[in-house]
Amino acid sequence: MPRAALIVNPNATRVTPELTLAVERELAAAGLRVETFLTEGPRHAAELAAEAAADVDRIYVYGGDGAFNEVVNGIEDADVALGFLPGGGTSVLPRTLGLPRDAVEAARRLGRSPRERRIALGRVNGRRFTFSAGLGLDAELVRRVDALGRRNGRRPGDVAFARTLLGLLAGRRGRLPPTMTVTGRDRVAFALVANCDPYSYAGPFAIHAAPEARFELGLDLVAPHAVGPLQLPRVAAWAVRGRGQTSSPRVLYLHDVDEVEIECDGPTAVQADGEDLGDVVTARFEAERDALRVLVGDN
Repeated sequence: MPRAALIVNPNATRVTPELTLAVERELAAAGLRVETFLTEGPRHAAELAAEAAADVDRIYVYGGDGAFNEVVNGIEDADVALGFLPGGGTSVLPRTLGLPRDAVEAARRLGRSPRERRIALGRVNGRRFTFSAGLGLDAELVRRVDALGRRNGRRPGDVAFARTLLGLLAGRRGRLPPTMTVTGRDRVAFALVANCDPYSYAGPFAIHAAPEARFELGLDLVAPHAVGPLQLPRVAAWAVRGRGQTSSPRVLYLHDVDEVEIECDGPTAVQADGEDLGDVVTARFEAERDALRVLVGDN
């Protein structure tokens, strides 16, 4: 009987004891011998994954994108198949991999199917990320939302993100001047680095910041040179429709690259998979091709 570890963040937005039991039942019904581990705080998921990787055939992660990020960093030296079960408010990674938002249904599909897929990962200053990383604007947004606090360990939802973004832009009067330099390229206002498309989600709506990014390729960079009040609607339209940014003279767009280095004018916020990594003055983004075995299941 194949052995599997189930790593659960009990404080994730869409995780409950009842749903956790239902997920366990689905995996057991698929013929897996499952041992469940509950995270107890930051970085614990990485520790649990590192310990489990040597002893199991599969690792399932039931939580949000922060837990997924911790696990892929925890198994850096192991080659074990991972199954991502959506338990966060957004859960970008499993949704982008084509899984349903219902964790029990996702467990049913991933438990019963042997299908796997090899995907690339990104790194920012050595830290792995699965779907996106950002320098400047979106990292500041993540930090401000985190500053609102969490209720029972749960981060505020999409409404809080939208309000915070509007407040951030209003505080700057809609102007985002160049504050960093992409080495060997151009001055830019902020940088979004994508490992796939969509870049993220706002509720049911996909955000297509880097529409050409794919899990099988390197990284895509989208970085406006500068943004003023008149350009904000256009930038929003690009993100919704996924058209325009790749050819605009106002944007530096790089596709399928292995490495990008950015020098900031001063300490600048950086995020990976929606997790605040602090301030940096230099950010080095690297593609790690064919890095991860992920379970994809059957539709």
